[in-house]
Amino acid sequence: MSLLSEMQRQEFVASYPSWTLDGETITRTVRYPDFVEAMGFVTRVALIAEKTNHHPDIDIRWNKVTLNLTTHSEGGLTFRDVDMAAAIDRVI
Repeated sequence: MSLLSEMQRQEFVASYPSWTLDGETITRTVRYPDFVEAMGFVTRVALIAEKTNHHPDIDIRWNKVTLNLTTHSEGGLTFRDVDMAAAIDRVI
C-alpha cells in the first residue's frame, strides 16, 4: 500500500473539512451532550475498526472524542485512513 501524495492529502482536506491534517496523521474531534453519547459514538467507531481491521487512536475526555488516523505499518497516511475517516463521518 502506498502513501497518499500531497495532492491526495489536499483533496481529502477539501472533501472532509472537519478533519485536520498534521503531518502523517488526520484528526477529528467530536463533542456530544454527555459521556454516554460520546461512548456510544466510540462503540460505533470500534465496530467499524474491527470490521475493517484499521483502528484509530482514540482519546476520550468526558463528552469530547478525538480520533487520530494514520497507517502505522506504512509509516503515514494511506487510503485506509481516508476510507476510515469517511466511515466515521457516516456514524457521527
